[in-house]
Amino acid sequence: MTTHAVPGSARRAAETWEALFRAQVTLMRRFQADEVWVELSLREYDVLFTLSRSDDGTMRLRQLNENVLLAQSSLSRMVERLEARGLLCRSVPEDDARGTLVGLTDAGRRLQRRVGARHVRAMDQYVGGALDAEEQAELVRLLTKLRTAQADIPDWTPHG
Repeated sequence: MTTHAVPGSARRAAETWEALFRAQVTLMRRFQADEVWVELSLREYDVLFTLSRSDDGTMRLRQLNENVLLAQSSLSRMVERLEARGLLCRSVPEDDARGTLVGLTDAGRRLQRRVGARHVRAMDQYVGGALDAEEQAELVRLLTKLRTAQADIPDWTPHG
């Protein structure tokens, strides 16, 4: 069996990714176990939260799909369920009859804020309990840099 040497920069990148991934998994497990999610699942909250971040509480379904961690078909079914609960409404945009606009209802906005307030307190305990304000600011800066740089980094190929 032949082993290929991994360059130092690749090893560092792999260690960095693993540390980031493992921290995220650890925190997500804690968040999922919290009693925050009585009225709404974490994934449902993600949809409401993402919509709440838009200027008017609405997004095209395609845009919403790009910003949540769900497959398109799962998101469509979830939007239907949240609409049936009166938390979202769907409409057709005036400029694109094939598109779908998804928007928060007043009830959806109130629930997102109520659940979000509890979730933020849990985040403060778990993240703030491990990192001080300066460390949190540095982590935000680094993670934002990592995320935004991806648009300018070409896709990896096994030959390149």
